[in-house]
Amino acid sequence: MNQPTESATSRLREEHQLILQVADAMQALVAEADAGNWDFEAFDQCVTFIRLFADACHHGKEEDLLFPELEKAGMSRQQGPIAVMLEEHRIGREYVRFMVEALEPARAGDEEARARLRNAANGYVELIRSHIMKEDQVLFNMADHVVRGSSCQSLCVAYGAVCARRFEGHSKEELASLAETISQRAGLA
Repeated sequence: MNQPTESATSRLREEHQLILQVADAMQALVAEADAGNWDFEAFDQCVTFIRLFADACHHGKEEDLLFPELEKAGMSRQQGPIAVMLEEHRIGREYVRFMVEALEPARAGDEEARARLRNAANGYVELIRSHIMKEDQVLFNMADHVVRGSSCQSLCVAYGAVCARRFEGHSKEELASLAETISQRAGLA
């Protein structure tokens, strides 16, 4: 019996679940912060996970591998779904930059920095949930229809090569473990 072949987006869809898990945890951390219970270490871990897993590993695969494959199939990078996803990746990076800039002053008690950290975290959570829904329900369905056969196999091999890399010294598995740690700290595991 033949093994089912991996689709052009199955690995990316799996990664979405981990990213959403961290988004849920970050939302819980913000709610706790709003009640006066700050866990700055957990916020720092969220930023690390987002930068290294969601952006470098996951969005890197989309931008460097999947999107060019879709362009070969005739999709435009300047308009339509790819352009929207790229813009949302850019906005997500801005939210992360805002969180990074606010984290240490917030930890030191700066109330304005705490507000900026909460706002950036909330903005990121809202953005990433909407972003993933659009990818899973629109772009990835399109991708699975146009990237097939040997193109799909080559793409999946390339995904594997990215997953084998280290991200600022962390393996993909270590970053997945960090997501579990974040969920536990947020009381969601």
